[in-house]
Amino acid sequence: MTWFIVAGIMEQKPRIVNQIKLNFSLVWPEKLSLKSWRTHLYNQYFVTRKVRETWWRKLLLLWIVGWVVFSLSLLWYMNSTQVEKRKETLGNMCDERARMLQDQFNVSMNHLQALAILVSTFHHSKNPSAIDQATFARYAERTAFERPLTSGVAYAVKVLHSEREQFERMQGWTIKKMYSSKKSTARDQGDDGSTEVTPQEISPVADEYAPVIFAQDAYKHVVSLDMLSGHEDRENILRARAVGKGVLTAPFPLVKSNRLGVILTYAVYKSELPSNATPDERIEAAIGYLGGIFDIEALVDKLLHQLACKQSISVNVYDTTNGQIRMYGSNQTGTGMSHISALNFGDPSRKHEMQCRFTQKPPWPWLTITTSFGTLVIAFLIGYIFSATVTRIAKVEDDYHQMMELKKRAEAADVAKSQFLATVSHEIRTPMNGVLGMLQMLMDTELDVTQQDYVRTAQASGKALVSLINTVLDQAKIESGKLELEAVPFNLRSLLDDTLSLFSGKAQEKGLELAVYVSDQVPETLVGDPGRIRQIITNFMGNSIKFTERGHIYLTVHLVDEAASLWDVETETDPQSRTNNTLSGYAVAARKRSWENFSIFQHGSNPFDRPYVSSSSDQITLIISVEDTGVGIPYEAQSRIFTPFMQVGPSIARIHGGTGIGLSISKCLVGLMKGEIGFASRPQIGSTFTFTAVLTRTRSNSTPSEYKPSEFYGMNALIVDHRPVRAQVTAYHLHRLGIKSEPTKNLSQFFSKPPLNMVLIDKETWSLEAITWSNFASMFTNSKIPKLFILANPALKNNSPFFQDVNLNIILKPLRASMLQVSLQRALFGGGDKGNCRNGVVGNLSLGSLLQGKRILVVDDNSVNLRVAAGALKKYGAEVTCADSGKRAIEFLKPPHSFDACFMDIQMPEMDGFEATRRIRGMEAALNDRIKRDEVCREINGKVIQSWHIPILAMTADVIQATYEECLKSGMDGYVSKPFEGEQLYREVARFFKPNTKLS
Repeated sequence: MTWFIVAGIMEQKPRIVNQIKLNFSLVWPEKLSLKSWRTHLYNQYFVTRKVRETWWRKLLLLWIVGWVVFSLSLLWYMNSTQVEKRKETLGNMCDERARMLQDQFNVSMNHLQALAILVSTFHHSKNPSAIDQATFARYAERTAFERPLTSGVAYAVKVLHSEREQFERMQGWTIKKMYSSKKSTARDQGDDGSTEVTPQEISPVADEYAPVIFAQDAYKHVVSLDMLSGHEDRENILRARAVGKGVLTAPFPLVKSNRLGVILTYAVYKSELPSNATPDERIEAAIGYLGGIFDIEALVDKLLHQLACKQSISVNVYDTTNGQIRMYGSNQTGTGMSHISALNFGDPSRKHEMQCRFTQKPPWPWLTITTSFGTLVIAFLIGYIFSATVTRIAKVEDDYHQMMELKKRAEAADVAKSQFLATVSHEIRTPMNGVLGMLQMLMDTELDVTQQDYVRTAQASGKALVSLINTVLDQAKIESGKLELEAVPFNLRSLLDDTLSLFSGKAQEKGLELAVYVSDQVPETLVGDPGRIRQIITNFMGNSIKFTERGHIYLTVHLVDEAASLWDVETETDPQSRTNNTLSGYAVAARKRSWENFSIFQHGSNPFDRPYVSSSSDQITLIISVEDTGVGIPYEAQSRIFTPFMQVGPSIARIHGGTGIGLSISKCLVGLMKGEIGFASRPQIGSTFTFTAVLTRTRSNSTPSEYKPSEFYGMNALIVDHRPVRAQVTAYHLHRLGIKSEPTKNLSQFFSKPPLNMVLIDKETWSLEAITWSNFASMFTNSKIPKLFILANPALKNNSPFFQDVNLNIILKPLRASMLQVSLQRALFGGGDKGNCRNGVVGNLSLGSLLQGKRILVVDDNSVNLRVAAGALKKYGAEVTCADSGKRAIEFLKPPHSFDACFMDIQMPEMDGFEATRRIRGMEAALNDRIKRDEVCREINGKVIQSWHIPILAMTADVIQATYEECLKSGMDGYVSKPFEGEQLYREVARFFKPNTKLS
């Protein structure tokens, strides 16, 4: 069991170790103290085998005791559950009986109320009365089945003292009181069970009498008795006529039986009263009283006979109004639990309840006993197994502890290596920036050919070293988990042109054909990390350039949705054929094999049915491929192609160089872009690398097209090329310039085409058809001869006779929209902006037009870097002021000032660039508030200032910490890397400056 504790102590992720410097003051002390405490606990109690065995025995004893307690607790819990269920069952049964008793009692009450209405209607409302004693008795006997719970009914009339004499003459008897002086009543019984009629005394003088005039035959002896003369009957009558509802008496023995019963009394009124009548109004309107005698014991017995489980419980009914009076049931309390259900007989002044008990004892809880006992047995078996393996566990613990110690040291060494690489790489990169910057400044001086060659060689070596450092830094960031992607808008087609220009020189040296094609379905502007996409493509194309000696390198970009057509059309090429449908005619590894194992293609046979991002979504998935006709990758080495620092063979690094981590970094970058990476390779045929990336569409096209000048709109071009793939590439670049084009395989189809402005013929097709300029011109007799352009292979030399024909316009490959624009402008219009764009790189004239006369503050604590940055900006015509600290920068940029921009180093002593920028933005915000309140003049140095905001661009060599998000958070407007590169510098300053204008 100890190894789980050890694992928690030893398992520390590299990312946590890499964050020691950032979180040491807040987080690490807690982790360190917790780790120290746990380590101390382990060393104190689990180090020696003897101590461990002692603790194992104690733990085993604790295990047994714990499970015994648990089994007893389980037994108690399950038994309690059964008892609760038994209580619930008893409660349900008792509530059911109480509800049925109430329902049947209510039925009899309703019939008594109906009888009271009958008496009121046919006796009091008719003169003479339609009811007499015989009629009432006969009707009560015949309708007794409707009142099965009543023993008898009687009706007493209200008689005032002033009406007594007349009433007695009319009835032929005198009103007698209920109780005689001998304390006997009309309800007394004889010894033999028969009714013993005792002579009654005449009712004494009173204000009001209630003599019985009608009664059921069984109770006709109560006729002439004054019900108000009895105490209980009097209270019952007074309450009934005051409330207007039926009221009950206390339980009393019934006539001719030993059972208890109650009398229910209803008041009869001379007219129907409103529901809100007062008690006085009801007493005044009362004219008689109907009473019914209920046999409670008979009622309950009938109810219990209707239920199948009569004998399962015993039932007692009590009147609890004044103490507890048993109305039904035996005096035996029974065994087990009991339940009480309230009874409501319609009289709120009387309280009744039903008590129920089980007649039998509950059975033994065998399931509870067996379950708890079985649990205890299983726990004992586990304890036995546990104790039997203690010795083995102790040995495994020792081995595991040693293994975790070794693992911890290995991880710490790996993290230390990454930290060391990052630190040393940064320290190397800083002086290298100064070296490259000084070499660039040296290149701008007057040098002879030999000196220029030396400087270029040194500069190339320095850039190669910086590239290697960047690669090592990327690997360090990947291992430390700090590699993050930007999300900025960029033009993908321009990025690919720039990437292609990096390899055009090497491609021309080897005679390789280099081309790029982007599908029309791909949006012009996307949001993502252009630098990382460029890095992945550069890794692929760099490998292709190194390992390809003949043929071509072809870069394609499509939407994943278009993969269906590529899947269906593309087929494996024949290595023995020279007429393959490829860029150069050489066989290639099938592109579809490089992506067929991607997870997005594993959901079905039809790619259109797969779960891609819908066209209506802002996200799209690109599939980017780089194919070459190089030496390929041996089959035995293909499984480790993405392993860091792994080469295909030991001779590869010796012949071609490289670190072997480019592809592994590319795989990590693709993963961050939520994509996948794959490849297909055939030895001596070539390789195709493919990856997918999820990018975002832009709502508005914030990055306008770099090309498509207006003078080319409406022009038509004919592309003559016997290779369809190569013709497609040419048409793609012409389309970017706004030129409509149509491909054809030979010139014989030319005359069927519409009027043309230009004809572009591939050099290979021109040579195959043996066409000369004179032959081409002879095809036009009655029409203007279009401009003829030859797309020449980079292997063609400048001293070739082909270049001597003055009528031919030569365009060297690889094709790029910027280069094609200049070539067409020069041939069609006799000019062309040669300074603005050359091989896709921004020229000095463009930067000069932006920076000429601008006052720029450069802040850097390193004097060499300060001189390099100042020299680079002065070369473009800027007026540069230098500051060696953040505090000096604040002094210079305290508004108002005359600077147009500031280049700020990030890592400086005393105050870094981020803090200096925040303070500068604070000063600007304070001044802008004063300007808004018109506390200061808006005109400063001859300029009308609406608000102060100087562009501040970060410049740093630390590519780990100086991210785009950090710069924006501190208030910076962007950043440039050191040493300055013309393209990046132009892209940043163009956001703030306009050509030949001052910043206002």
